[in-house]
Amino acid sequence: MYSLCLDCGATNVRAMVVDKQGVIVGKASQPNATLPGEENPEFHVWDADRIFRQLSECAVKALEGLNAEQVTAVTITTFGVDGALVDDAGNLLYPVISWKCPRTAEVMKNIGKYISQEELNRISGVGAFAFNTIYKLVWLRENHPELLEKAHAWLFISNLLAYKLTGIMATDRTMAGTSQLTDLETGDFSEFILNRLGLSRGLFPPIVDAGETIGLLTPEAADAMNLPALAGIPVISAGHDTQFAIFGSGADKNQPVLSSGTWEILMARSAQARLAREDYEDGATAEFDAESGLLNPGLQWLGSGIIEWVKAACFHGESYDTMDAEAAAVPPGCDGVTMVPDFLASGDRKGSINGLVLGRTRGHIYRAAMEALTWRLKSRLRRLESVGGFKSEFLILVGGGARNRVWTQMRADILRIPVKVSEVSESTVLGASMFAFAGAGVYSTPEQARAAFGIAYRTYMPGSQEAAYEKFNQ
Repeated sequence: MYSLCLDCGATNVRAMVVDKQGVIVGKASQPNATLPGEENPEFHVWDADRIFRQLSECAVKALEGLNAEQVTAVTITTFGVDGALVDDAGNLLYPVISWKCPRTAEVMKNIGKYISQEELNRISGVGAFAFNTIYKLVWLRENHPELLEKAHAWLFISNLLAYKLTGIMATDRTMAGTSQLTDLETGDFSEFILNRLGLSRGLFPPIVDAGETIGLLTPEAADAMNLPALAGIPVISAGHDTQFAIFGSGADKNQPVLSSGTWEILMARSAQARLAREDYEDGATAEFDAESGLLNPGLQWLGSGIIEWVKAACFHGESYDTMDAEAAAVPPGCDGVTMVPDFLASGDRKGSINGLVLGRTRGHIYRAAMEALTWRLKSRLRRLESVGGFKSEFLILVGGGARNRVWTQMRADILRIPVKVSEVSESTVLGASMFAFAGAGVYSTPEQARAAFGIAYRTYMPGSQEAAYEKFNQ
């Protein structure tokens, strides 16, 4: 038995076939990219039809050599917040505005004319990020009000794809939870927020939980995908990739997970998310967990994007092995070289490298970057523990940054707790597949599927350099 996971990412779209033991037995990918908007070449939009065609082509390739009749469920996972207004036939009234698009920054600055940011934070739990769904809808209201009059529904991008497969409009709960339009207490869209914006609850199709069946794959959709054997199988709700990466990592409640990539995303599965103004100012947010009734308090900051900058600036054309070897030769504290890792052009604070004198090397700069990001992780973990009401016994690490052994050991030493690196390289896809198999009845619960998959870890313990970091405090 197989699960077919369609994974739409910002860089690549992929299809992966997973068997019921959690082994990826087929996969294929194609590059993904935004298009410039017709109104302004600096705008960014997604071509939903092209994405569907690419996912279909990837699915055909991923299933090569396999019996497609063994596929028991299809599920879809994507980045959050993005979606589009559609008519009653599911046709887009306006292209999908990308989270990369700058048009919503000014909308966020002026949202107070509808509702205060403090009220939005208090009700939704979601931090103030300009790419949130709320600002896209306000932009459409202010610039194309006629489209809202015509619209039958707003569909998040995962649900746009699910509609193409099933002909049924639905809202994945984990996608709704990224919108800044929901109520943290009720788990539904907030009538108060919607009323302030002049939007109707009827604009959003019924919410479905992860693991619920949205509908059956229609014969027409199966033919369009060039996979007629898939007609009639259930399409199971998943949604926002972050939630399924957390679940797929093996994390239980109150176990922090760091997804380390271009962005560091630190989250936990918790029954509570007590967020105050200072938490939001520090970049905190709370989303709906894949399991209904749980929340995912979390924080995010630029991570490996800074490491990539160091590589391009100081180690052009050289390998990470070379970088890591040079960083490992530098003692903790980097002989006084420090970095302020605020490298976003849009931020109020600016990054810097301090303490450079003759004799310091590029290895010092690289290690200073890793140390600065690790101290930031430590402060953010303390805040997450306060918001979620728990104390960390260990940290689970997933993502590309988990492959860096020097940095991972540094995290264990500075955090002073074990760091468990998931041996699973595709935790998002496997997490979504756990819910797909449960929804299709192969397993009774996603947790039973996770146990059958057998998540394994490589553990880094605080080591010999732990004491050396005690003298440093950021």
